Amino acid sequence: MNQLSPSSYATKARIGFIQADWHSDIVSKARHGFGQALEALGLNEQQIIDVTVPGVLEIPLQARLMAEQNQCDLIVAAGFIVDGGIYRHDFVSSTVIDALMRVQLDSLVPVLSVVLTPHNFQESEAHEAFFREHFVAKGQEAANACRMTLDNMATLKR
Repeated sequence: MNQLSPSSYATKARIGFIQADWHSDIVSKARHGFGQALEALGLNEQQIIDVTVPGVLEIPLQARLMAEQNQCDLIVAAGFIVDGGIYRHDFVSSTVIDALMRVQLDSLVPVLSVVLTPHNFQESEAHEAFFREHFVAKGQEAANACRMTLDNMATLKR
């Protein structure tokens, strides 16, 4: 059994951060917020494996590959799903979140989601500014959830 304390387990954990490239000017703010919160939580940037994929539909496969190859103790997924008029964004959102949950349950590697689907998004400066700030906050929340999850995992591994 692992004899590491919850805090020492978390500080040694490998964390995958997968982000979709679509609307990267907004989505990248989640990684920024995540990074901002790390130090206060006793984690650091060297623990992070960053991966960028073209869009949100590619996130679950990347998460599965990282989990199956034992690259990460925890994975964070970030993406932005908006109604682009081509196909239903609610279908895409359900598909991605369901697939991330399946990766998590099948691999036993926690997957945290910062994949957001706003009800109304328009490519205007006001909406873009709002969501840039929102993604920073969600990244910070993901960092807190990451630390809590890693500490919980350490407790279970004792």
